[in-house]
Amino acid sequence: MTRTVIFDLDGTLADTSGDLLAAANACFRDLGLGDLLDARDSGTALKGGRAMLRLGFSRVDGFDEDNVDDQYQPLLHNYAQAIDHHTYLYEGAIDTVRALKSDGYVVGIATNKPAGLAETLMRSLGVRDDFGSLIGADTLTVRKPDPEHLFEAVRRAGGDPDRCLLVGDTATDRNTSRNAGRPSILVTFGPGDDDVRDLEPEGLIGHYDELRGEVRRLIG
Repeated sequence: MTRTVIFDLDGTLADTSGDLLAAANACFRDLGLGDLLDARDSGTALKGGRAMLRLGFSRVDGFDEDNVDDQYQPLLHNYAQAIDHHTYLYEGAIDTVRALKSDGYVVGIATNKPAGLAETLMRSLGVRDDFGSLIGADTLTVRKPDPEHLFEAVRRAGGDPDRCLLVGDTATDRNTSRNAGRPSILVTFGPGDDDVRDLEPEGLIGHYDELRGEVRRLIG
């Protein structure tokens, strides 16, 4: 069966933090609070909409978890309306994905971003067709770090769950691979808050030109 490389999206293939922060700040402005987040909060942006809302509301008095719940759908709406204004693919990411495919690997995406938004973003960036699968947070009844999220991305890409690895940037990705009993490669250039070296993944890369060698080392 085919060896498979599955990628996380936010913070791994692309820096999406600028558009995520902008969507959250639009919610705060609508409440008369102004912009409560800035570029220093990029790591929180990659932990999802609720994390951003929670952080912003923590900086003003009188807001709680009910406000987070109330603003979650407006945040998703804001994000969908401006999903690619600041987002960019990391240098070498897609060239490396295509090179892996030329090497005989199949590739896919496993993200905790809602699937519809992930599909929209990847098509807007012009690279959706480079990936054999895309599994989002709401595709299955489970999401990362549940290993089935990874395995289903592998199966839908046409690969073998016994011969796969996950490329990511956070503890969630590391825990997913560990739960699956599969290796992970974490990127060191993402804006996330996790010190990925402390997570002790099987591989680390500081640039995408290092990925092919690490993939060969880990799954042949």
